[in-house]
Amino acid sequence: MRSSLAAFAACLLMAPTAANARPPSPSTHECATPSIDRLQQWLASGEGTTIPATGSLLVPTRTGYKAEVTFLNAEWHVVVVWLANQFEAQVDLSSSRGFWLTYSATDDLYVQLRPASHWSGGAQWATAIPSTHGRTVTRFFSFRPEAWTAVPELGAPAHSFADAISEARGLVFVGKTPNELTFRGMRFHRYTPPCL
Repeated sequence: MRSSLAAFAACLLMAPTAANARPPSPSTHECATPSIDRLQQWLASGEGTTIPATGSLLVPTRTGYKAEVTFLNAEWHVVVVWLANQFEAQVDLSSSRGFWLTYSATDDLYVQLRPASHWSGGAQWATAIPSTHGRTVTRFFSFRPEAWTAVPELGAPAHSFADAISEARGLVFVGKTPNELTFRGMRFHRYTPPCL
């Protein structure tokens, strides 16, 4: 998985430009309950062996919250972020250029864009999230259709990318290798999550 994912990631990562070099400053405050950039639901799904096994990944820091999860074993692991902070909601991200992710990862993984109409199953539109070798970095991930494809082992999606981005329910991080992950930020171009 590492060699194919590394090559895939190298092709997809965008060089910084004036449009995507740094995330926008937060225009609103964090939510009253734990959140990262107003995203309140960072969840271990129970799929794959993870620490924690299920439930919220959010842990307090001196300045707010971060999400931490460890993937164990050589098996598929699944971490979910609900984009509108509740499972039943969906978001139209078709006017967004993408998102800035502040994270650290000890191995490569993917993030899938899952729509409300095709939520279940691994055959989803995905983009590569490269390892940071444990360092915290901020990277921009584009919503250009050519930046998203299927994870070869999980199958091709039956729905279009246009459907996925216009009916987005969540971003789902998936990986098949042991990994130590920390998420500290996720900001979108032209989208601010609502607090619940």
